Amino acid sequence: MEKWGDKRVVDTPISEAGFIGMGIGASMLGVRPVMELMFWSFHSVAFDQLVSNAACVRYMSGGLCHCPIVVRGPANGGTGVGATHSHIPEGLFAAFPGLKVCAPATPADAKGLIKAAIRDNDPVYFMENTLLYGNTGEVPDPAAGDHVVPLGVADIKREGSDVSLIAHGRSVIHALAAAEILQSEHGINAEVLDLRSIRPLDQDAILKSVMKTNRVVLVDESKPFGGVSAMVAMLIQDHAFDYLDAPIKRVCSIDAPAIYSKFVEHEQLPNPRRIVEKVLTIA
Repeated sequence: MEKWGDKRVVDTPISEAGFIGMGIGASMLGVRPVMELMFWSFHSVAFDQLVSNAACVRYMSGGLCHCPIVVRGPANGGTGVGATHSHIPEGLFAAFPGLKVCAPATPADAKGLIKAAIRDNDPVYFMENTLLYGNTGEVPDPAAGDHVVPLGVADIKREGSDVSLIAHGRSVIHALAAAEILQSEHGINAEVLDLRSIRPLDQDAILKSVMKTNRVVLVDESKPFGGVSAMVAMLIQDHAFDYLDAPIKRVCSIDAPAIYSKFVEHEQLPNPRRIVEKVLTIA
């Protein structure tokens, strides 16, 4: 605020339908707004703007109007705030043509992806995990060049040969922890692939990893019915079935509204123990 003033940083009224609609209109007139939702759970009160307007305006205008808007905010469970504040909607928004969705797991990817999102001419919905806000990690020095992570490019966070753990967002952190347990306690060398971008999805990276390890466990904080991992499982089944030496397995949030109890919610979400147990069923 001190640097840019109230014309660059705007504190809006708490009316998601209002300020998201305002941002979409501004983007159609050439501005590149970055809109923040306090929780992505509030998407429902701006659903018409987010889906019917932002996703469709370029297509329905025959390319005459672009909508280069970024909508960002926390999209996760695990903070003990109950079912109305703990939605994980990346799979929901990825289902709509015209929208792009990403979910970073590291500080470097968060910076690189947000820069790519702001520069993109389509609406990009940026899913952040509250429990990662305090994490630290290496971020490229700006003096070394422009650090941009392209949308639609996955990243191998850990090389492995025995099983692929494919995840996004905070689930990547759990997958890495599980991989260390699998290596130290069971001699299983797990590869961890971070999707980073949900749509566009890096199909080539997914298939390459599975074809190398021949086993896969998909880790996804979304609920299991119609989640991101369901789409990835179909992709693998369709294009890499002959490379699989075991069934595709998934570790998702247990299929119930977010549980308020901190200790029970920890078990509802993916965690390293649940991932390890699932891997051992196909090892």
